[in-house]
Amino acid sequence: MTRRPALLLAATFALASTARAQKGVGALDAEIQRRVEAVTAKVVTWRRDIHEHPELSGEEVRTSRLVAEHLRALGLDVRTEVGGHGVVGLLRGGKPGPVVALRADMDALPVEEQVDLPFKSRVKATFLGAPVGVMHACGHDNHVAILMGTAEVLAGMKAMLPGTVKFVFQPAEEYSPTGVGGAESMLRDGAFENPRVDAVFGLHVFPASHGAIITRPGPWLAAANDATIIIKGKQTHGAQPWNGVDAVLVGAQVVTALQAVVSRQVDITRVPAIVTVGAFQAGVRSNIIPDSAVLRLSIRTFDAAMKEDIFARIRRTAEGVAAASGATVSVTFDPGVPATVNHPALTRRMWPTLQRAAGASGVIESELVTASEDFSFFMEKAPGLFIGLGVNPKGSDPRTAAPNHSPFFFADEGALPNGVRAMSMLAVDYLLGGK
Repeated sequence: MTRRPALLLAATFALASTARAQKGVGALDAEIQRRVEAVTAKVVTWRRDIHEHPELSGEEVRTSRLVAEHLRALGLDVRTEVGGHGVVGLLRGGKPGPVVALRADMDALPVEEQVDLPFKSRVKATFLGAPVGVMHACGHDNHVAILMGTAEVLAGMKAMLPGTVKFVFQPAEEYSPTGVGGAESMLRDGAFENPRVDAVFGLHVFPASHGAIITRPGPWLAAANDATIIIKGKQTHGAQPWNGVDAVLVGAQVVTALQAVVSRQVDITRVPAIVTVGAFQAGVRSNIIPDSAVLRLSIRTFDAAMKEDIFARIRRTAEGVAAASGATVSVTFDPGVPATVNHPALTRRMWPTLQRAAGASGVIESELVTASEDFSFFMEKAPGLFIGLGVNPKGSDPRTAAPNHSPFFFADEGALPNGVRAMSMLAVDYLLGGK
């Protein structure tokens, strides 16, 4: 596959880079670097504290309090309880200009940590009625610490900034059983208003090369939607199947038939798609053919039109298979999370910025990633760029590293300064360049 090299992106915007150099970007970069070095020890301390005290989605009370206290100490205007336990800090620069938002998510996962660290999480909680361990297995502790450090860097440069920076600390990115929290809740509570945001940047740590910045223009992370298929048959004795309609058999046929949706009916040469049946629930004992079965699906897509087409095919397949056996079926789809689509022009514009933050060879153009992120809701309100930060130890093989959501997920803190530097430089360069 032909790929557009990062150097070509940088060359395309050489004129923009030259203009920024004329505005003293070299001096600003040096100032940012000095401040990043000064705050790094604090970033590591914050990260370890948050890692040791993780909080599930919708329960980020301690973390949000830590964030709010820090932002207030920096002299920012702070709103709390935004969309749940969200925090928004407003830094007004010394000159008029655009408004840029920087986002970090704060919640942890119901995962029991298996990494032996001095600050290992030993927190226990209840999730969906079950006792669980709690761990920052997706690395959000790093995101919070990085953005707290970025706030300190930029607050110290306030007089130099032509515009406003919004620091958005988001609750419940993963999943909140109460439905409170997440990007949508923060937006409903006005996180991107007063003043209105012109662009938004976000960062996520990944088990990738130490300190590398990973991203791509256009679609990057997949949309995620769940579907529920309820099959209604007719209950009967297991010894007399002819007297009923076997919902288990119909469900099995639906599962098999759904495999053709992606493999035979969708043009995946354009963009990939995934349809996974993750749960099949039916029956209570061996000699009763139940009257119902429930299938639960996860659907991953990168294109909105393809997503709607897949929804229609799933519905048509399930209804057709059920009708052939005399069963009925209902199919429902949740609203889900849109694809994370980096604004192409904004991504190209900021590519040289990322190269200055991580080095020309430290910025990697990613393949498509089938994980999802509700940062995409922010991108529906303002042009956005989402980047990854590699947190593998130096010299380690990313292919053997534990992935996000694993109880063995590990983040090397030595990579965190690159995150602070990248987020700080993205904000400064965007403000200097105007809308």
